[in-house]
Amino acid sequence: MYKSILKPILFVKNPESAHHFTFSWIKRTFNLPIVKNIIEALYDYQNPILEREVFGLHFKNPVGLAAGFDKDAKLIDEMAMLGFGFIEIGTLTPKPQEGNPQPRLFRLPEDESLINRMGFNNGGVEEAIKRLQDVKTDVLIGGNIGKNKLTPNEKAVDDYLYCLHALHPYVDYFVVNVSSPNTPNLRELQEKEPLKNLLLAVKQANSFKTKPKPILLKIAPDLTVGQLDDIIEIVIETKIDGVIATNTTIDRSGLKTDSSKIESIGAGGVSGKVLAKRSTEVIRYLSSQSNNAFPIIGVGGIFSAQDAIDKLEAGASLVQVYTGMIYEGPGLIKGINKGLVKYLRSKTK
Repeated sequence: MYKSILKPILFVKNPESAHHFTFSWIKRTFNLPIVKNIIEALYDYQNPILEREVFGLHFKNPVGLAAGFDKDAKLIDEMAMLGFGFIEIGTLTPKPQEGNPQPRLFRLPEDESLINRMGFNNGGVEEAIKRLQDVKTDVLIGGNIGKNKLTPNEKAVDDYLYCLHALHPYVDYFVVNVSSPNTPNLRELQEKEPLKNLLLAVKQANSFKTKPKPILLKIAPDLTVGQLDDIIEIVIETKIDGVIATNTTIDRSGLKTDSSKIESIGAGGVSGKVLAKRSTEVIRYLSSQSNNAFPIIGVGGIFSAQDAIDKLEAGASLVQVYTGMIYEGPGLIKGINKGLVKYLRSKTK
C-alpha cells in the first residue's frame, strides 16, 4: 500500500512538508485503539533468534531507526509499533535552533537517495526531555548529541556535556555526533586531538553517573584510511563503547542524477543507496583493522534484508535505517528482520 498509494502522494509534496505531514498523520492515527492493533499486527515482527546483547544492552532485534527522523522525540511510541529494536533521537543541541534556511531537504529518486543540509534543527534538549518523560514503550532509546551552530569548536565540549547531563536519565545510550556536514566546522572535531579530548571529557562525565550509559561515536564516510586508523586508536584509547558508521557523505561522484540538478541543489550530505557501498567499506575496515575491538552500528543505504546482512557480515553488530524507509516504506523493518531470521537459521545448519 505504501509504494502504490502513500508514496506517490508524499513524493508530490516538498520533502520537508511531506515529513511534517507524515508526522502529524502518524501522531493522530497510530494511537487509536483499533489502528494501533492493526499497525502492530502488520509491522511488528519478533523472533528470539534476532535478540542480541551489545555494549551491555539487550536488543529485541538489531534494526534501529537512525537519528534525524525523529529529532525531537515526538514519535517514539509510534515508531516502536513498526518493530524497531531501538530508536535514536536527535541530533539534539543544548539550545533550540532553526537549522539552515529552507529548502534544505531534496529527493534524488533516480538514485533512491536524499540530500539534506538541515543543520541540527531541533527544539533543544529540554523540550525533548518533556516528551521522553511521557514515553510508554520500553524500546531502547539512543540520544544523539551535538553542539549549537553558534558555539565555537573550542567550547564544543560544553555543549556535549550539557546534553549528556540533561538526557542521562532518559536514554539508554549516547552518540557523539561530530560528523554532520551541515554545521560549519563541525567535522574539524573529527581530527585526532580535538576528538580525543572531547570523547575523554564525555567519558569522564558519564563515569561519575550512578549508572553510566554506553557512549558511541558517529563518523563520516569521507574519512581517509589514516583518519580511520586514528578513529580506531582513539576509540580503544578512550574506551568508549562503539562507533556508528556512517553519517551522510559529501561525495557526489556516484550519483546518476543529472549534474545540473545536483549543482542547483547545492551543499548537503547524501544518504541512501549511493552510500551503501562506502559505509560497508568503512565498517569492514574498522572491524578488521581493530580486530573487532568494539561494536559497530552500520547505517547507510539499507533498503533490504540483504543490505543489512552485508553490513553485519562486514562487522556490524546492529544496523539503522532512515532513507531506505522513505523509499521502501514502513514494511522495510519487518522485511529486514524476516530476512535476518532466514539468514541466521541458515548459518546454524
